[in-house]
Amino acid sequence: MVPSVARLPCRAQVGLSAPLVQVEVTLASGLPVFYIVGLPATVVKESRERVRAALLSCGFEFPAGRIVVNLAPAEIPKEGGRFELPMALGILMASGQLVPRADAPTCELYGELGLGGEIRSVRGVLLAAAHAHRDGHQLIVPLDNLEEAVIGAGGSVHAAGHLSEVCAYWSGRAMLPGRPAPRPAPDTWRGPEMTDVRGQLQAKRALLIAAAGSHSLLMMGPPGSGKSMLAQRLPGLLPPLTEAEALDCAAIASASAAGFSAGTFGCRPFRSPHHTASAAALVGGGARARPGEISLAHHGVLFLDELSEFDRRVLEALREPLESGIVTVSRAAVHAEYPARFQLIAALNPCPCGHHGDSQAECRCTPAQVRHYRARISGPLLDRLDMHVEVPRLTSGDFNEGARGECTALLAERVAAARARQLERQGCCNACLTEAQLDRWCVPDPGGRALLDQAMCRLRLSARVRQRVLKLARTIADLEAEPGLTARHVGEAVMLRCLDRERATSACP
Repeated sequence: MVPSVARLPCRAQVGLSAPLVQVEVTLASGLPVFYIVGLPATVVKESRERVRAALLSCGFEFPAGRIVVNLAPAEIPKEGGRFELPMALGILMASGQLVPRADAPTCELYGELGLGGEIRSVRGVLLAAAHAHRDGHQLIVPLDNLEEAVIGAGGSVHAAGHLSEVCAYWSGRAMLPGRPAPRPAPDTWRGPEMTDVRGQLQAKRALLIAAAGSHSLLMMGPPGSGKSMLAQRLPGLLPPLTEAEALDCAAIASASAAGFSAGTFGCRPFRSPHHTASAAALVGGGARARPGEISLAHHGVLFLDELSEFDRRVLEALREPLESGIVTVSRAAVHAEYPARFQLIAALNPCPCGHHGDSQAECRCTPAQVRHYRARISGPLLDRLDMHVEVPRLTSGDFNEGARGECTALLAERVAAARARQLERQGCCNACLTEAQLDRWCVPDPGGRALLDQAMCRLRLSARVRQRVLKLARTIADLEAEPGLTARHVGEAVMLRCLDRERATSACP
């Protein structure tokens, strides 16, 4: 007698892809064994006992014989408990205890089983739902994953909380709840206000330019001058995410170890890793090539506080993603490519004690200690940062009521207008301009060109820095709604790179 084979679709997760996996179940006579083959991880092999207990708890008979579950194709690594629900249904179908209804559509199943038959949530459902929607498949997911699946698929998604509910639906005896009501989008910014930051007019101006053109920014100043406060208020200045950008961020979060939370959908990512983070944590890695902080900050902000305290190798790993916007994570068994178009905001103290150049506090560091401290940030990395500005110590006059400046809403309107000009002109933010677009849209007038040539000679600027100065000047002009670049725009862009001036001064004989 030829044993029957039950096949149910599911999906694995490899980077940002979700390849289709057929869960094939066959029963045969012989000693009672339960095999799971097809490159399963240890947690997948442990599914045998959970599936057995769930079937018995729901009143089904567990077949006595040889049970083989094949997760095809075999070369794709499988991990997580997402395959347990299709395994259980496959055993019931192969043993004849469950007969699917005749008009059953192609339906992918996801869920980890509890010992009592409960269906628990799993990670990565959003990616699987998006791929299933592309292939025209329906889904059955745990109740806790329903909102996430709807975000990814937006179509025929059903949810269940117990194995018996799925069996009743599969046989046509009951229905499952479908998609929930869409989550309303937030209409106003409820984060920290820019008016909370006293004084620091130059730093606020730099933050406004960074938001308008999606530029990177390094703030240097003594402790307590407001560097972290400024960085935390940058997401409030940025325009809302488009639907495509929000889906990109959700897909990356779904592939991470922490998973995706439906409550964060549509919010700009703001990632602030501790300075003890490793290169794998920042760039991505691990046995399964998970995305790192720079990919989780895609379309958002990556804030690195105490930049000089990071390991130098960790900081050097940022150089390529800052240029390309893509990071490739390669491991022995997995090769994954993640987007990393993030906006880097960094903060550091000017010296180990934090008071170098501070007129109101005495610096206890020697010149050699200051040079060694600043040398932790390499020249190539500084070249890739669009702006570096000083954030001085606050004075008593900065705490007057008149020193609060503009609120977040007004500044966000200026940023949105500048971004609209950029998108209408070149289709991207100024920070993402290519060489050909620079030659077309960032040509300064004769005065601006002469000033830029003089700055390159005196400050010994590289070609990369020259490009970034032109991009900054273009953003400054867009904030003022001016079509051309003048010497005033170029001059302000050069002044927003204070460390270039320091390096040129220290290099002089």
